[in-house]
Amino acid sequence: MATNQDEIKRFVQERYGARARGVIELAAVQETGPADADACCESDSGCCGPADTERALRLYNEGQVAGLPAEAVAASAGCGNPTALAGLKAGERVLDLGSGGGIDCFLAAQQVGQSGRVTGLDMTPDMLALANRNLTTTGLSNVEFVQGEMEAMPLPDASVDVVISNCVICLSPDKDAVFRETFRVLAPGGRIHVSDMVALSPEGPAQTDAEAWVACVGGAEDKAVYLDRLQRAGFVGVETTDEDLRFDDEGVPLNVASVKIVAHKPA
Repeated sequence: MATNQDEIKRFVQERYGARARGVIELAAVQETGPADADACCESDSGCCGPADTERALRLYNEGQVAGLPAEAVAASAGCGNPTALAGLKAGERVLDLGSGGGIDCFLAAQQVGQSGRVTGLDMTPDMLALANRNLTTTGLSNVEFVQGEMEAMPLPDASVDVVISNCVICLSPDKDAVFRETFRVLAPGGRIHVSDMVALSPEGPAQTDAEAWVACVGGAEDKAVYLDRLQRAGFVGVETTDEDLRFDDEGVPLNVASVKIVAHKPA
């Protein structure tokens, strides 16, 4: 298990970098034939296939993903669909923490329109390369991707109206810093809409090894602690909905669940 913050970040970055490279690799080999595709899936690149797309479609309906790059859908590793509940309005400035291949950014961009702006923040260079590759195929001009860590966002104070995130804050070893930075970059009256993993009791998740951490389980913390961090960062109106309990491959409860969380920065 990673023992300090730098090790955790490095492990997460390596795994999600491999995922991004795998998506690009699979897209390339699919053009050359099944034999090459089989070789990709037997490699260590972390390439994603139909199962990943099917999992994404359990979170996003076909109407939402229609017209989006297939690689953005395949790279999705979220536990929810934050744009479905964020009530985004035309002209709003949106920040997506841990934007990955860009799926939530592209959906948000459609909702805020040309008068709005969407910024995707990710610390993994390979994911940013994949997101920008996907962006070129969307025709969207109101999206940008920025490299940086959510514990120290390279964005000005009060520069966004809405922050979204999809199963990424649980990967951070310093969630207090994430929420302080989120509060800082939000304009007064702004709001946060995230889908994330939390533990259902103070005992935490049943698995805490490195693989569980990168799978968004090991870093899940007690729901009450998580919500208290938001409040201590200055957020008000903190609410959660829709707990979805998670199990391991043998059907054993992991004492974690995905939840939808909304909070507001006072006006």
